[in-house]
Amino acid sequence: MQVLKLPMYDYQLDEHSIFCLIRKKWIFLTPEEWVRQHFLNLLINHLKYPKGMFKLEHTMSYFKNQKRSDIMVLDREGKVFMLVECKAPKVKLNQKVVSQVATYNKILDAKYLSITNGMNHFIWEKGENDFEQIRDFPGYIF
Repeated sequence: MQVLKLPMYDYQLDEHSIFCLIRKKWIFLTPEEWVRQHFLNLLINHLKYPKGMFKLEHTMSYFKNQKRSDIMVLDREGKVFMLVECKAPKVKLNQKVVSQVATYNKILDAKYLSITNGMNHFIWEKGENDFEQIRDFPGYIF
């Protein structure tokens, strides 16, 4: 797999799978899953987000369509703190990807929205009227 612009960690691989930091089971290794696991490592081991506050590939309905968010981080009250859309490293992070996470957020109402392909990462914070891009990922609010 490709080296990413995310912190390295001691991941576990077998022939076709990676061991998930959250789900505690082997997940088929795709380029997107490679990015997801590295991004989880950033949030858990570097930004100290608690493992128990994550939902991965959460299914939701949007106008009778089933959608799945890649990474959802909840706050202590169970509200969505951050929503992250992961893409494979070769996928460009364009307006289509931003629109995808924004559509999910119409249902979930997260304080932070993020997109990553492992090479580039963007994050926005909810302001009074709209989301504003910020430079750094927030620490988890305890």
